[in-house]
Amino acid sequence: MININQRLQDIFGGAIGVACSDLENPPLAVTPSQQAKFGDYQCNSAMAISQMLKSKAQKVNPREIAERIVQNIPDNELIERTEIAGPGFINIHLKKTFVSKLLTNLLLNGVQPPTLDKKKKVVVDFSSPNIAKEMHVGHLRSTIIGDSMCRLFEFLGHDVLRLNHVGDWGTQFGMLIAHLQDMFPNYLSVSPPIGDLQAFYKESKKRFDEDEEFKKRAYQCVVRLQSKDPDFIKAWNLICDVSRQEFQKVYDCLDIHLLERGESFYQDLMTEVVKEFEERGLMQLDEGRKVVFPPGQSIPLTVVKSDGGYTYDTSDLAALRQRIFDEKSDFIIYVTDSGQAVHFQVVFAAAQMIGWYDPKVIRVEHAGFGVVLGEDKKKFKTRSGDTVRLMDLLSEGLKRSMDKLIEKGRDKVLTPEELTQAQRAVAFGCIKYADLSHNRINDYVFSFDKMLDDRGNTAAYLLYAFTRIRSIARLANLDEAALRKAAETCEIALDHEKEWKLGKCLLRFPEVLQKIQDDLLLHTLCDYLYELATTFTEFYDNCYCVEKDRKTGEVVKVNMWRMLLCEATAAIMAKGFDILGLTPVQRM
Repeated sequence: MININQRLQDIFGGAIGVACSDLENPPLAVTPSQQAKFGDYQCNSAMAISQMLKSKAQKVNPREIAERIVQNIPDNELIERTEIAGPGFINIHLKKTFVSKLLTNLLLNGVQPPTLDKKKKVVVDFSSPNIAKEMHVGHLRSTIIGDSMCRLFEFLGHDVLRLNHVGDWGTQFGMLIAHLQDMFPNYLSVSPPIGDLQAFYKESKKRFDEDEEFKKRAYQCVVRLQSKDPDFIKAWNLICDVSRQEFQKVYDCLDIHLLERGESFYQDLMTEVVKEFEERGLMQLDEGRKVVFPPGQSIPLTVVKSDGGYTYDTSDLAALRQRIFDEKSDFIIYVTDSGQAVHFQVVFAAAQMIGWYDPKVIRVEHAGFGVVLGEDKKKFKTRSGDTVRLMDLLSEGLKRSMDKLIEKGRDKVLTPEELTQAQRAVAFGCIKYADLSHNRINDYVFSFDKMLDDRGNTAAYLLYAFTRIRSIARLANLDEAALRKAAETCEIALDHEKEWKLGKCLLRFPEVLQKIQDDLLLHTLCDYLYELATTFTEFYDNCYCVEKDRKTGEVVKVNMWRMLLCEATAAIMAKGFDILGLTPVQRM
């Protein structure tokens, strides 16, 4: 697919370069028009250029600048005509034949990403639960947002490494192993039946806090584990495996795929990091600790504790170094809550200070997000004040989704298998979409009632809309072969204003994806899909796709070019759903 906005920027960038040849980096602003009377796109550069010239003591009317720009637009396949409005806005009208050709190309070749200048290695660090603790609602946002970012970069053709940086090392494993030894002394020969790892963790933590002897033994267990004692490594693996099985239940529900690479993976690399900072003279002693003060940062990184142990700062530096040098990453994204923003800012500054990467060459970014709130606008908790378990939340979503489907009478028309598919698609799709449709930087209120509402910007509305669009071809008795033949032979007419509006909206898809690449804000895609669905409804209400005999109900006429617009809409929506991790179903 072609990014029309980018193509127009190239055209106008060249025209502005010729028209204002004495200016260095003149401003370039091309955006879709908000109202049809102002054309399809607008170039609003003339006013900014006028201000730039004014600062150089050259007084030129913005309208004159706009005229010079228009005079230097080369012949091209996109632009039908331009007109100058107001103080110097350039209204751009696209060629309908060009838009029609792009839509035909979309139908014949599928929804393809724009051509890549360079395939990049993208590492996304997301989800990241802690071993021996159950996943809770705090992990929900990281998991959903991170997965969607991966899906976007995979669709665009990049090499994506999905990393689950689990908390699988540290002091807590000493107390867990000590407790395991007491509760299941034969754990080395008989696999211990640790069903409820959360309860097991709480029991060991209580002993750690209250029993000094147990605490001493727990610290000894940490030392034995860190020295790779085989019996202690086995105990550690047992605990990790039980956790993994629990995590996997959540990942299976949400269709999440990750490579686990926990803190343990970076243990040996941390020694190299400490050595490198010391050799470069970048380490300072502070009350027995070894710290690093990156320039421009308000707090230091504690790289070695006073007892000689390493910290999260050390492991995150080791992980970043490994991702830069071993993975040869071009882009590294950390998806965690915004509370960790300062920590990552300091880690990135330290990595730049020691010369590991140049931010102009390698992009390293923290994609922070706000907290999940309950409907009382307070931090999302159970009634008893506990953190909400993620599996409980997903199970509740399934129950409510089925209730909604039965309320709509879908159990009367769908087979049991179709009903289950619809239940899962709505439940998990609504939970994901409710998260992704909010600006990730902000907190958001978790409400099953709102997310399952089939009106407004919700997954329920979009999934139903998609199913209705897909059913239009069935209504017209058209199979895939007939639609394919029509795409090859029928020109897509865009004469009606609603056809034209829908056609342009469809072709903005690459622009939306480009914006998300730049700012990593996925709600832009949700807003676009909602706009596309409502634009389609306007089109369908005003433009007959299938005409029926009013008495018999028989199909008497199929307007094929409009059927192709229906198919193009469904294709773009399906790809948008795929990037968001939603699963559409044929019948709902």
